Amino acid sequence: MASLSSSLPSSAYLLLMLAALAVCCSHVRGEQGSHREVDVRSLFPDKVCSPSNGSASSNFTTLTVAHRHGPCSPLHHRQVLSHQQILERDRFRVDWLHRQISSSPTSTKVKKVVQPQDSAVEASAIPARSGSSLDTGNYVVTVGFGTPKRDQTVVFDTGSDVTWIQCQPCASYCYSQQDPIFDPSTSSTYANISCGSAYCSDLDLFGCSSSTCLYGVQYGDKSYTIGFYAEEKLTLTDADVIPNFRFGCGEKNRGLFGRVSGLMGLGRNKASLVVQAYQKYGGVFAYCLPSTSSSTGFLTFGSGSGSYSTSSSTVKFTPMLTDASSPSFYFLDLVAISVGGRRLPISATVFSNAGTIIDSGTVISRLPPTAYSTLRAAFRRGMSSYKAAASSDSVLDTCYDFTGHTTVSIPTVALEFGGGVTMDLDLSGILYALSQSQICLAFAANSDDGDEGIVGNVQQRTFTVVYDVSRKVIGFGAGGC
Repeated sequence: MASLSSSLPSSAYLLLMLAALAVCCSHVRGEQGSHREVDVRSLFPDKVCSPSNGSASSNFTTLTVAHRHGPCSPLHHRQVLSHQQILERDRFRVDWLHRQISSSPTSTKVKKVVQPQDSAVEASAIPARSGSSLDTGNYVVTVGFGTPKRDQTVVFDTGSDVTWIQCQPCASYCYSQQDPIFDPSTSSTYANISCGSAYCSDLDLFGCSSSTCLYGVQYGDKSYTIGFYAEEKLTLTDADVIPNFRFGCGEKNRGLFGRVSGLMGLGRNKASLVVQAYQKYGGVFAYCLPSTSSSTGFLTFGSGSGSYSTSSSTVKFTPMLTDASSPSFYFLDLVAISVGGRRLPISATVFSNAGTIIDSGTVISRLPPTAYSTLRAAFRRGMSSYKAAASSDSVLDTCYDFTGHTTVSIPTVALEFGGGVTMDLDLSGILYALSQSQICLAFAANSDDGDEGIVGNVQQRTFTVVYDVSRKVIGFGAGGC
């Protein structure tokens, strides 16, 4: 793996270190102690939506975030997956991420596609490397495309760059979605991008139909989208519009997409919303994922002067690292893990040799096997008074049967990052409930110590997670939603 480098300015890093020394370490948490008393019922979502009381600052453009399979989802006829299905698709995503990070970014780049015969999209065959299993992208937002605006519900994904939605006319196949499929012929602000445009070459993979730019994305589960790369007005809120936003207008789309309209790419490459709207939002966005699927969170854009600024005392920042071979992903420096208030005896090189990314689409966090086995052993010791249970899923191997218990005492778990930042996980970030008789530690091991670690979305629940590309820092604030 290529070596990681931080571009955090030296003066900013010095300030972070001085602050860390002044308070011993910067803890991002709501509760302290070695164990937490937990109401078992809180581990399971309600059947009705209870919107979160937490909210983003009014200084920001704010979208409501919902779990796509829960009662707060805007997808009224949503597909409800079992936990086994969710975790199986999570494996697709993790495998894809590991392949992308370990492969050359230019090895599959395509600059030309065979000219079409009947349909530009139908005849195009674009080998793709951008994407993962979209159906594991659990969290959705609703935005508008075109003039007049047409609302589309999309997964937001920090592991992808290209934003795309399904478009009319469908060339051979479009999957079933809830919102009416976008018809660019009805929008006064739609325009295809020419194949000679620099914007076309910004794509990892692209092709041409005559003089028109084509994009293609194939995901880890063999789902794919192919269509025209175009510009359109993107409406995040009624008061916040991005003109000439570049996106994929997909006319051939097949796979496990559920009923969403497409995807919002929040990666670090030029095609992403973050980079396209850099002048507007300063390369800053933040989100909070709710503790259960029966509540809501938020996604915001912009730095402002509110609670998410890098001078905030409520959000603690760690350096954002970059892997030159995988510049789209958000790397950070995981240095240690604590259980029950005690740092585990894991060498920092176990984490640094592998590297760690933070990802909104991965469900269960992955660790190097050496680190995971130590975490598992410590957690099991702290749970020795409870009945162990066999897991029905191969990913989760440390489970308990809480049948008959109304409250339980759970060891605390904390992730420690570079810059003296400690993230004390919410209970919803420690346990994953398959059923009352199968409640599991929400971490898993990679197959090899050399595979990159991943901080998944379960561990991020209830935290305000801030990405500041300009300052190259990632922040965590407890109790965001």
